[in-house]
Amino acid sequence: MQAAQVRYLDVDEESGGQRLDNFLLRCLKGVPKTHIYRIIRSGEVRVNKARAQAQTKLASGDRVRLPPLREPQRPAAQDLSQGDRPGAASRLMAEYFGKGLSILMEDDAMLAVDKPAGLAVHGGSGINHGLIERLRLARAQPTLLELVHRLDRETSGVLLVAKKRSVLRALQQQFRDRTTGKTYLALVLGDWPTRLKVIDTPLAKYLIEGAVGDEKRVRTVRSDDPDAMTAVTLVKVLRCLPGFTLLQVTIKTGRTHQIRVHLAQAGHPIAGDDKYGDFNANRQLARSTGGTALRRMFLHAWRLEFDHPKSGERVIVEAPLPADLQDWLSAHEGLPAPALAS
Repeated sequence: MQAAQVRYLDVDEESGGQRLDNFLLRCLKGVPKTHIYRIIRSGEVRVNKARAQAQTKLASGDRVRLPPLREPQRPAAQDLSQGDRPGAASRLMAEYFGKGLSILMEDDAMLAVDKPAGLAVHGGSGINHGLIERLRLARAQPTLLELVHRLDRETSGVLLVAKKRSVLRALQQQFRDRTTGKTYLALVLGDWPTRLKVIDTPLAKYLIEGAVGDEKRVRTVRSDDPDAMTAVTLVKVLRCLPGFTLLQVTIKTGRTHQIRVHLAQAGHPIAGDDKYGDFNANRQLARSTGGTALRRMFLHAWRLEFDHPKSGERVIVEAPLPADLQDWLSAHEGLPAPALAS
């Protein structure tokens, strides 16, 4: 354990504008969140010699005083800051988390991770550590790491993480301006009509009561609904399988559960979708044998395009279809995995 002593942290330019609690959660890896909030409330944390609150916005050049804290020593071998060695970083990530988490690209501004299905992007709602918390723990230095966007827990594929606050702001602005390209692969039930290439039905969020608490859901609504949000989805048929269709889906808006709701509303829910899908079909798929079992939602964030915030060059990052989904396609009637359209 590190010796406990008073410490001072200087706020750099990239951390300017960040809340005090978020700044400390990033810098004090291994210190329980409850303890961090306790020392803030007690006044033991000072910003420029003055007491501060959790929501206090920091400015570049501020000095933060910390009381004596004991932090667990992390092994240096878990440093994944080697942007020029993604293979080595990927092996360390897999070793550290016991999952096949690979880094698709990395530079001093950002990194793109191939998120596996079943891993939440962040902690919360009973989940102690999501992907972003695990990434932060795996870094030896307190580098800023922030999610640029999100993926559903059961969706695999490309996830972008910013290393600088300026990069985070620039990339999120691209998402808001809809200048990014987000393309998914989805397996739906039935034969998708090739004429149906654009879905522009508005969506609205609502809550359903559950045993633990209310759960957020999304439904299609009329354009004059007061809660209506514009949602545009482009669909292209890649391969027709017996009883299924493999689609290439590009979203022009990034609404919650947009692809899942749009495809289900069209009468062709995603195979394995436990919220908007065909539950009887999902049960049958999960019970299948001979290599044809499908026990999770067949939705994969395959390609992400954006302009690099520093160079301005167009960046294209792709995550290959996961092995379990590739195997399912290959096993289904002996068909090989399809060639993907560019």
